[in-house]
Amino acid sequence: MKSILAIEDDPALLDLLKIHLGDINCQLDTAEDGLVGLEKILNNNYDLILLDLMLPSMDGFEVCKRIRSENIATPVLMLTAKSEEIDKILGLEIGADDYVVKPFSIRELIAR
Repeated sequence: MKSILAIEDDPALLDLLKIHLGDINCQLDTAEDGLVGLEKILNNNYDLILLDLMLPSMDGFEVCKRIRSENIATPVLMLTAKSEEIDKILGLEIGADDYVVKPFSIRELIAR
């Protein structure tokens, strides 16, 4: 079973992710705050990190920078409403492996 961490402050989206990722035999752990998410990453092993950018306590860009500065190679998929080209480029340059803009299709997310 794959282990995924979703760092996202929208409870409705987290519920949706739990349902659909559970359907494909993935275990979803969650954090609704950037700092809590970073602590979970530092203390657990995940197969994938889904990372929102606009989070309480620490934004997703900073979380991603810190993950990579710790040489954690877990794939990071940024999942955010920030759709400007500069945000996408910055996210990928600081270490994200993929960038998906909200609203998104669950089927597309699972395919990625």
